[in-house]
Amino acid sequence: MQDKYGFFEESADFFTSDEARGIRLQFDYEKAEVKIRKAGIEHTVVVFGSARVVPTDIAQKELARVEKALEEDKENKTLIDELKNARRMLRQSIYYEEARRFGRLVGRSGKGPEDCKVTLMTGGGPGIMEAANRGAHDVGAKSIGLNIKLPHEQHPNPYITPELSFKFYYFGIRKLHFMQRAKALVVFPGGFGTLDELFDILTLVQTGKNPRIPIVLVSRYYWQNTINFDFLVEEGVITPEDTELFTYVENADEAWEYILKWYEKRGEPLFEKAV
Repeated sequence: MQDKYGFFEESADFFTSDEARGIRLQFDYEKAEVKIRKAGIEHTVVVFGSARVVPTDIAQKELARVEKALEEDKENKTLIDELKNARRMLRQSIYYEEARRFGRLVGRSGKGPEDCKVTLMTGGGPGIMEAANRGAHDVGAKSIGLNIKLPHEQHPNPYITPELSFKFYYFGIRKLHFMQRAKALVVFPGGFGTLDELFDILTLVQTGKNPRIPIVLVSRYYWQNTINFDFLVEEGVITPEDTELFTYVENADEAWEYILKWYEKRGEPLFEKAV
């Protein structure tokens, strides 16, 4: 960005000081907010999930490579470990394909790809995030990517609409944008980052800080093995009603159908019916 007025050049020490943190927070927020409003985006469907999941074709190639290497060196412990990892990658690749399919479903919604009233949003990175953005890209629809500045750089995936690809410095501002326009949250299997975002939103909804929205967890097997919600109920740290804040589905079609019906039941269709 060109600084034609010299504000940043002349005041660099101030802008990076503790006293200017409020200004930096506002800047981190507004740089995305202005462009999102300009694009006519009113609502978002947010997708979270692991950055480590790969497409099926890539997983298949890796498995074939390892299997071929093992044929020549059957006792190689490193290759045996790689075989285990390659099989896991292939098993998990189904989530990439489902996230991509979900991106297509969101992208085709509304009045067509040019209708940005409801737009797909992800964390902007690889894996599940890439897959969802890729699905929207497949059908010519715009999608948003909210990347984050990290010590180990996470580059934006190539399927985000360029003018809707953002990099944040503050996690808090990024989280705010995830929720500000969210009409639904779809969470695929993932690790610490995915769990962080999921529990942030569950807490906001549980405490009434955010309106109820559909929260969809893809793969009952994965999530019930990852988080024992029934045990939390038994221990009294959450209520049985809290487990009604989310639902389990097995694929993209079930996720999208659940979201649409969730709003229809409340008399608030997510999309206007064609006249």
